[in-house]
Amino acid sequence: MTIAVHGYATQSPTSELAPFTFERREPRPQDVVIDILFCGICHSDIHSARNEWGGTQYPFTPGHEIVGRVAAVGKDVSTYKAGDLVGVGCMVDSCRHCASCEDGLEQYCENGFTGTYGGEDKIGGTPHKTTFGGYSDKITVDERFVLRIPDNLDPAAAAPLLCAGITTYSPLRHWKVGPGQKVGVIGLGGLGHMGVKLAHAMGAHVVMITTSPSKGEDARKLGADEVLLSTDAAAMKAAQNSFDFLLNTIPVGHDVDPYMALLKRDAAMVVVGAVEPLTNVNGIPFIFRRRSMAGSLIGGVPETQEMLDFCGEHNITCDIETIAIKDVNEAYDRTVKGDVKYRFVIDMASLES
Repeated sequence: MTIAVHGYATQSPTSELAPFTFERREPRPQDVVIDILFCGICHSDIHSARNEWGGTQYPFTPGHEIVGRVAAVGKDVSTYKAGDLVGVGCMVDSCRHCASCEDGLEQYCENGFTGTYGGEDKIGGTPHKTTFGGYSDKITVDERFVLRIPDNLDPAAAAPLLCAGITTYSPLRHWKVGPGQKVGVIGLGGLGHMGVKLAHAMGAHVVMITTSPSKGEDARKLGADEVLLSTDAAAMKAAQNSFDFLLNTIPVGHDVDPYMALLKRDAAMVVVGAVEPLTNVNGIPFIFRRRSMAGSLIGGVPETQEMLDFCGEHNITCDIETIAIKDVNEAYDRTVKGDVKYRFVIDMASLES
């Protein structure tokens, strides 16, 4: 037996997303069935749907920023009950026994985590070999990979926290960002706007670093204390050796040297946006100030729950534009153009209309 599910999928790298019916597994004893209310649109969805990173298998249903209500639970589920507001992020499974999984860092699973979409479905229970994402009305997920959404948060605006929120929270927390530190957030998009909000809530002095003067006002509204234009050579030179931490959310390859020069001795820049080669990395900025550059990938399940609780405590959500699912292809095109502040979220009730 399976559960019939309605959603949207694309059939090839060049075809549009369109209505699609597929199957979810019936709940095992440890599974949670979720009626999806909202699903955010991440730029990763677009790259994957269009096979820009390679390896996409079709038909393909994106979506890993999922918020919904529990519809049913398996007999061994103890954490959730019908009606609970919950979320599902970028992962739905991992090996659970490697060192990373045992440390609650499933995103670094040494045997490879199972992505919410496009991953090898090792659990089975359906005719599908790969996982299907949240652009759909239901999903069945192991209890271990389900997250509780604070009741005080707007469910639609909370959806992108499951990717954009944890992607920025994890490095800020790991590098111990807090009061008394000067923190730069490079790039003001879906990730960058969350980085500003979270770093501000952690008590840091936040500087938005951007190429666009027009984004300065928005950055200040989000919590930035200053704005630094990376195109202003004099301002960039004056800011050298002054930052305790940089969160780099630029989504494409770029020259990192100008940003590395902003760091104090022993400080770090963490790259979370560019999943492609960086165009220039010079050793001098590292060697002469003992600076470091690192990367960070989403977060494990415990840290993602910690992030959600932090957002609940500080009433932090994403700035969103809610759309009907019939408008998803237009939203993709607008996302590529940067024409959104700062995340599209699909209202899954629109699947019924």
